[in-house]
Amino acid sequence: MYIKKILVTGSSGTIGTRLCEILLQKGYTVIGTDIKPNKWYKGVDAITTIVDLMNKSETLNNLPGDIDMVIHLAAIARAVDLSKNQSIANNNVLTTSNILEYAKLNNINKFIFASSREVYGGFNKSIESENELSTTSRDNPYASSKIDGELLVKDFQKNCGIDYVILRFSNTYGMYDTTDRLIPRFIELCKECKDLPVFGQDKILDFTYIDDIINGIILSIEKFDSVKNDTFNLSSGKGCSIFHVAEIIKSNFNSDNQIVIEENKRGDVLKFVADITKAKENLGYTPQTSIENGIKKAIEWYKKI
Repeated sequence: MYIKKILVTGSSGTIGTRLCEILLQKGYTVIGTDIKPNKWYKGVDAITTIVDLMNKSETLNNLPGDIDMVIHLAAIARAVDLSKNQSIANNNVLTTSNILEYAKLNNINKFIFASSREVYGGFNKSIESENELSTTSRDNPYASSKIDGELLVKDFQKNCGIDYVILRFSNTYGMYDTTDRLIPRFIELCKECKDLPVFGQDKILDFTYIDDIINGIILSIEKFDSVKNDTFNLSSGKGCSIFHVAEIIKSNFNSDNQIVIEENKRGDVLKFVADITKAKENLGYTPQTSIENGIKKAIEWYKKI
């Protein structure tokens, strides 16, 4: 079936804003939904319906039914926030359950679910492939909420015929993000000529520029029928130390501030690089943006706001 009309949850978030922006440019009919207006992009705000997805009645009654596909991005996405207040992790599971019920009610049988590298837990292996998930790998409440979300999606496929694609993102960075995540925080510190604290000189993560993530989602839409009911890692597929990230950002500002090495925080993942072989072979996914170019683009955007 040709996909024309797409509902994007979390349309006011970082990935949601950029995804809606690109989908509109490509000629899709897009309905966004979020608990708050979109502050970044007027075109996305204009197509965003304000709905609290934790409220089942609102979700079932306030969203349009004539939708071809749901892309579920909405979540409380900061693992550190959920660790401080574990009860709100249940919100992610509740919103996923409610939007799946909405899809069931409206006979929408195409569903893309945004998951996370957090589901792999703290194994600290250099490469993680999709089949290495264990439902016991619950290192933090955010990881638990994403594992439970994946299981819900699979249950609805088995029992209700809602086909899915699960996409596991890894350390997305770029435009439309002014949170205290690592890269925007380092950029802000450099703008203020403050030192950059690096917790663990040898810590290596897989940072993914936002447009590479968006390209992976678009490929999942376009190839949905041939890749449905499967799970894919979307990342750069390359590891980069946090120390090197700090060096790149510092060099772009030509700054005199210092990089200060601190001890690893308890429970931190020390090494994660995603295996993107399956996404390359099945989706045709090829990340285009190096960490150096991605950070340069991110800094250009942050300087404008």
